[in-house]
Amino acid sequence: MTGTPDETPTHTFTPGGRRRHRKARVSRVGARRALVLAMAVPVASATLAGTSAFAADGNAPQQQGISVDDLAAEDAQLVENLNERLADERLGTDVSGVVLDADSDTALWDHNGSTALMPASNAKLATATTALTLLGANHEFTTKVVYGEGTLTLVGGGDRTLTGDDVAELARTAADGLKAAGRTDVQVRVDDSLFADPSLAEGWNEGYYPTEVAPVRSLVVDGAAVQDTSIDAGKVFAKKLAAQGITVDGEVSRTTAKQSDVPVAQHKSAPLSDIVKKMLKTSDNNIAETLLRMSAVELGKPGTFEAGTALVRQVLSSYGISLDNFEMHDGSGLSRADRIPAATLAQLLDAITESPALGSILEGLPVSGEAGASLGPEWGRFDDPNSECAVGKVHAKTGTLTGAIALSGVTRTDDGDWRIFSFIENNSTADPSDIKDAMDGLAATVNGCWA
Repeated sequence: MTGTPDETPTHTFTPGGRRRHRKARVSRVGARRALVLAMAVPVASATLAGTSAFAADGNAPQQQGISVDDLAAEDAQLVENLNERLADERLGTDVSGVVLDADSDTALWDHNGSTALMPASNAKLATATTALTLLGANHEFTTKVVYGEGTLTLVGGGDRTLTGDDVAELARTAADGLKAAGRTDVQVRVDDSLFADPSLAEGWNEGYYPTEVAPVRSLVVDGAAVQDTSIDAGKVFAKKLAAQGITVDGEVSRTTAKQSDVPVAQHKSAPLSDIVKKMLKTSDNNIAETLLRMSAVELGKPGTFEAGTALVRQVLSSYGISLDNFEMHDGSGLSRADRIPAATLAQLLDAITESPALGSILEGLPVSGEAGASLGPEWGRFDDPNSECAVGKVHAKTGTLTGAIALSGVTRTDDGDWRIFSFIENNSTADPSDIKDAMDGLAATVNGCWA
């Protein structure tokens, strides 16, 4: 990947612009990508440098292997507090969690950490890691317009951030070309053949789409929450052409662009790093699903859920992350068939904190109390007496489904210690807002402000 260093600096980026001292690790993302491309990544990749410290050193957290007697006093108190607060009836009985000390590379606490539970949107951490590892932070997605036989075809390139203004510019450029050729009428078609069927994932409820997630296609404008985003995009394009004085004949329909068609306009997206940050801040399901498929497409694989999730497994394996009890059917975590243990998410976050290539994931994690993000006050997060002390101190990915709430991230204690955590609950019968309050309390406990 362009611009990826071979060596991880001794001081690596952490949330909030702070830096913490960690032993240097070899990144070699290019080598990891080559291994994934070769479809030859072993599940236990001990030979790959730059893997998660916990996997590489054989210290994946196991509850039985953690002795309070071996912990410092403040860590022993943390364990006692977590064990007590995990009994909160709002969390129910189907709950798991893992806490890691990121600086010393030790596991502090594990409660059913290897249990497979619905992760909800915490699955986006795996999707983001896969896309950044395989495509690179500077990767851009291209939307094109091509011309042939009296037809302009808008060709989807997997840019889920394409806007009406972007399409207007495409239309303006295309219209100028038509007029220069003495033509003022044209047919409009759309080509979304980059992604294959099905457009809906296993485990999605009918109530999810098109509002929570649209059927996944490679062409969309302004994030339209409609059943057919490609035809909708074509209609927007046709309207923009009309505004340029071009007559559009007939209805917008699908086609597959021909190799003989002439490129007349194109638009490139923002860098992948920016798209990842946007996806994580607002937990955008549609961006996640597009990134999953584009990870496969850009590597010459079919644009399907199956090809994308297969790459997720290979990439996580390349970082030395355990895939025990891991099951993923989509990129957003909306699938009720997804299962990811808290231990896996904690290991993944550890790998993320140690890889410069994945820095935009840390930058994109919502911050407790941050307006406009999924941990903001508009969502009622970190606003009760037990957790409000942690406002601005927790950087974490949220996850919310009916019957599943998760919170996984990083936080820095007042003593300067960085901790990684993952909490997942399934099947609690409490009100979701009450469950989130209890989850926020666990994060505040890890931070240490709720002592």
